[in-house]
Amino acid sequence: MAKIRVLLVDDHMVVRIGLKALIESEPDMEVVGEAGNGLEAIEQAHALCPDVIVMDISMPELDGLEATRRIRAELPACHILILTVHAQERYLFPVLKAGGAGYVLKSTVDTELLDAIHTVAAGGAFLYPSATRMLLEDYLGQLNTMPEQDAYEQLSDREREVLKLLALGYTAAQAADKLALSPKTVETYRTRIMQKLNLHSRVDLVQYALARGLLTEHY
Repeated sequence: MAKIRVLLVDDHMVVRIGLKALIESEPDMEVVGEAGNGLEAIEQAHALCPDVIVMDISMPELDGLEATRRIRAELPACHILILTVHAQERYLFPVLKAGGAGYVLKSTVDTELLDAIHTVAAGGAFLYPSATRMLLEDYLGQLNTMPEQDAYEQLSDREREVLKLLALGYTAAQAADKLALSPKTVETYRTRIMQKLNLHSRVDLVQYALARGLLTEHY
């Protein structure tokens, strides 16, 4: 079985040593490279094409947020997991908008990092509970400022199934397998869903599904 290839990006060597030991304790993961700032992260990402990049935010030369934005634009197959001490909303939303697939607090690394790496490597999104709550509150706040309308009723049954699976973190290929469709058909459904619901990113889609209560049931 192929291992999940991880690139570690943090300006503190001691932190990288600890993270590397934790990650490589997992039989299906390996650390393929390290970087001490955002510029090095971009270089290493191009050289190594890792599956997952564990990225600190506050670093010299180039911060993790800008590095995430550039890497996602140039290497969309790389999934970036942000590691930070900040739990405030003002840090969460820029990370997600930059293309980060997950957000783990350094205080919970020992209990959440490995699960987070598995999740984002599979194409899902990983958020700690309070971050999920902030997303939901932000989305509900937006709803309160918009004219009342229920675009959800415009979706077909199949589109609702696709919406739920994508919001749960399934990739297009995984959703296609689940629904006995082709990945291209799932992508077509996803485009229609985004248009009908006026959504613009996966974060918007997850927020919408949370607000609708679509994630309370499981397949």
